[in-house]
Amino acid sequence: MKNLLLRTTLVVVVTMFVSGGLTAQTCVECHKKTTPNIVTDWQLSKHSQNDITCSTCHGKEHNSATTVELVKIPTPEKCAECHDEKVEQYKKGKHALAWAAMKAMPTAHMQPMALMEGMKGCGGCHKIGMKTEAEIKDLKKSGAGFGVASCDACHTRHTFSVQEAKQPQACQTCHMGFDHPQWEMYSSSKHGVRYLLKQNKTLPENTAAPTCQTCHMQEGNHEVRTAWGFLAVRLPLPEDKQWAADRATILQGLGVLDPEGKPTPRLDIVKAADVARLTQEDWQKERDKMIKTCNQCHSANFAKGELEKGDNMIKEADRLMAEAIRTVAGLYKDGVIKKAKNYTYNFPDLLTFHDAPTEVEQELFVMFLEHRMRAFQGTFHANPDYALWYGWSEMKRSLTKINNLAVDMREKTKKKK
Repeated sequence: MKNLLLRTTLVVVVTMFVSGGLTAQTCVECHKKTTPNIVTDWQLSKHSQNDITCSTCHGKEHNSATTVELVKIPTPEKCAECHDEKVEQYKKGKHALAWAAMKAMPTAHMQPMALMEGMKGCGGCHKIGMKTEAEIKDLKKSGAGFGVASCDACHTRHTFSVQEAKQPQACQTCHMGFDHPQWEMYSSSKHGVRYLLKQNKTLPENTAAPTCQTCHMQEGNHEVRTAWGFLAVRLPLPEDKQWAADRATILQGLGVLDPEGKPTPRLDIVKAADVARLTQEDWQKERDKMIKTCNQCHSANFAKGELEKGDNMIKEADRLMAEAIRTVAGLYKDGVIKKAKNYTYNFPDLLTFHDAPTEVEQELFVMFLEHRMRAFQGTFHANPDYALWYGWSEMKRSLTKINNLAVDMREKTKKKK
């Protein structure tokens, strides 16, 4: 056994000496024993077909079991050496800002590290975002230094398949669940059903059936932007006075405006993260792109009308949401609820999530991040059940509960006095 190991080592050393460094075969021989499926994936990839070897992405410093710590973990910059146009597009879009957006959440530091930097919760999806060199070093120190390439969130390693990334299932892991169940909405919509039937060969290959990428990555553009943005708030405020007031209240709940309606430092974070369209021109640009996409299957008039229904759904949802926020804000104003230590303003903060300190504030965050999101996203994703029963109906129920809780809290406060 020792002689066999010695001969194998000599072969590897001689091969490295002759070639002037590591060869793909050197890596393959070792990793077939340690991580065989990684080797299989690479062999299936276009990288393998085009002589993009392990050392191209991981460097040459790791050449034995004793130098594992020297292996380089690729970042988007490494991918940009060959895919510069796509990486440049990615850097302009919301996915690139996902990590920074997660870290900017007011109570992110209160969550278990396993969920955040450990990437078993928010970080598991938000890892697609760009990270600074300092952040990457800290992640490596904590043992969470994998998953910093960003591109491999969709083009999973080591096949890095374009075909895989074009499938709607590539988006499923992150775009599902509590606050953004786009997968559930899409896959059970007529759009999604037709594509899934196309995948399983029930419908012919040339059947018109849009994927997530059809609508959100037109012509393969990796910016992945939408007109309304993730939270469906935008500027300028609408001409409709009631809707303008409601949206201003929601911006207050998001901490972008203070209780007096003045901009806060959090607005600068929103601008930097580009999570909302802040001019009519920016919004219209994205809306026009979507109409052009819809027009491949539908008339432009039909597409405009359907998208406007989504706009109107946001307006109606904002009416309910603003009433709920004002109800809770009134509890602060009248001293029924005391400001939490981590709150900047004497006002409910929708971004505290499950760390909201009272039951009525907990219900407010659920109403905003779960039910409101489903009401408008269900409308845009052509899913009536999500728009109504999981969205609008649940918002109405939450508002009733919030109003009743407010009455009970006021009564208890009176009795104490």
